[in-house]
Amino acid sequence: MRGYGNAYVKFEGANPTGSFKDRGMTVGVSLASSIGVRGVIVASTGNTAASAAAYAARAGLECVVVLPKGGVARGKLGQAMLHGARIVEVPGTFDNALEYVLETVLSNGHVEDAHYYPLNSINPWRLEGQKTIAFEIVEEIGVPDYVFVPVGNGGNIYAIWKGFRELMELGIIDRVPRMIGVQAEGAAPMVRYWRGLGEARVDNPRTVASAIRIGKPVNWFRAYRAAKYSGGMFIEVSDEEILTAQKVLGREGIGVEPASAASLAGYIRALREGLVDARDKVVLIATGHA
Repeated sequence: MRGYGNAYVKFEGANPTGSFKDRGMTVGVSLASSIGVRGVIVASTGNTAASAAAYAARAGLECVVVLPKGGVARGKLGQAMLHGARIVEVPGTFDNALEYVLETVLSNGHVEDAHYYPLNSINPWRLEGQKTIAFEIVEEIGVPDYVFVPVGNGGNIYAIWKGFRELMELGIIDRVPRMIGVQAEGAAPMVRYWRGLGEARVDNPRTVASAIRIGKPVNWFRAYRAAKYSGGMFIEVSDEEILTAQKVLGREGIGVEPASAASLAGYIRALREGLVDARDKVVLIATGHA
C-alpha cells in the first residue's frame, strides 16, 4: 500500500454480499440445509444480516434477522429485506439482539414454534469458513509478520489465527503471524481485558463503526487466545482515526465501511508508537465494502 511501509490490504468487500461474513455463512447455511431446519436466525448490525439472508434465500430457507433498533447500517438492512428476511427489532445494542437469539433459540429451540438454526459467530461452522482468509493470504504473499483485524464479536481474528495455525501443523508454513486486534475507543472490551482492567465488557458501546459496535463479544476468549498465542495484542483507535483511514483507503481505490478501516487506523497507530516496523510484512483485513 503506497506510503504505508510493507502493508497489504486483504479486501473482503469482493465477496457476494460485500463482506467476509460470506465465507462462514456459506458453510453454516449448507449445514443448516443438511440437517433439515426450517430457517436460520441471526443478530446483526448489518453485514451478518445481508449475508445470512442471501445464503438462506439461495438454500430455500427462511431467515430471521434480529436488529438493534436504530443501530443498523441501512444499506445492509436493505440487502436483507431484498433477500426476503423477516426483520425483528429489539431495543438496545447488538448485544441485546444476540441475547434475544440465544434466549429464543438456544433455550427454547424455536421461534414462533418453528425450528431455526443460529448463525452468529457462536456457530463453529461460521469460523471454519472464515479461516480460509488465512489460506488465501499464504497462497498470495506467504506468511506476513503481522495481521491487523477489526474486532467486534471476536470470531474473525480467532478464525484467521486458526487457519494459520492449521497450516503450520500441516507443515505448509513454519510460523504464524502476530495477530493484532483493533477496536474503536468507545467499544473496546478486548483492549480493556488485555490491559487487565476487568472483564471483556463495555456497557453502551459507542462508535461510528457500527460493525464493531459490540460491548460483550461472545468470542472474547477465542480472540484473546489468538492474540496471546501468536504474540500479538489488542489496540484501540478513535473514530477520527477510523474515518481518516477510510478516506486513505478510498484514495487507493478501496471502498470500505468504517469498521473495515479500523485495521489501517490500528496499523498507522502501531507504526507511530513503534509497535511495528515499516519493513515488517503486514496484512490489513478490510472486512466489508463501503
